[in-house]
Amino acid sequence: MAPEQYSHGHHSSVVGAHAARTAADSAAYLLPFLEPGMAVLDVGCGPGSITADLANLVEPGPVTGVDPSEDVVASARKLAASRGLTNIDFVAGNVYDLDYPDGTFDVVHAHQVLQHLADPVAALREMRRVTRPGGLVAVRDADYHGMSWYPELPELTEWMDTYQRIARGNAAEPDAGRRLVAWTLEAGFTEFEPSSSNWLYATEERRSWFGGGWADRVLHSAFAEQALDRELTDQAGLERMAAGWRRWAQASDGWFLLPSGEVIAWA
Repeated sequence: MAPEQYSHGHHSSVVGAHAARTAADSAAYLLPFLEPGMAVLDVGCGPGSITADLANLVEPGPVTGVDPSEDVVASARKLAASRGLTNIDFVAGNVYDLDYPDGTFDVVHAHQVLQHLADPVAALREMRRVTRPGGLVAVRDADYHGMSWYPELPELTEWMDTYQRIARGNAAEPDAGRRLVAWTLEAGFTEFEPSSSNWLYATEERRSWFGGGWADRVLHSAFAEQALDRELTDQAGLERMAAGWRRWAQASDGWFLLPSGEVIAWA
């Protein structure tokens, strides 16, 4: 199965946000299960910041990051080299057709990946295939309709509606977090542990980073391209949403809560 159209794209505003993620803030639910020497596969690794942290934690175990974007894989390799990691590799690949024998890895991890797929259950089954019996499949995905913010600016409501229509137009599921247990069961797992965690943007520094990043995405990333191509809004609408993000970021009482669902499943 060919990869779907990615709702976020790979504009620098997107890749830069992904590169700021760490295992501590994005995979804390998985960390207690990791041990030195484990073989780990990070599916949809992006620019590799989480993957590199995982490589540090399981060293000398081998860690592989897989992403469909050759350019992003190249960035991930540069990051690993800059950190002096020798137990890590990055390759371009497709989550539906992982190029590894059955039972290759102790842990297969995917962060914010299933929400972008037309068939997340098939992806989970493929992740399970390359996991050794008794090994772990770990997934974490945001839930867009679970997000909440203050002040309740109409421009952010417009952004949410536009993003939902973009993602669903790509046959994706932006409210993936609440569906992880259902998808895990459908994929055939019988033993699993669900959880949830949040990212909170409520300080001046974090509001500036998050709001400024989304203002750039709205105007310059695949969000803008897809919204305009599908006539979901016009340029004035994009400018309005971006201004709303900047206005929210400047609000001294601004609050944005971004929840994610998580599942650890035993193969």
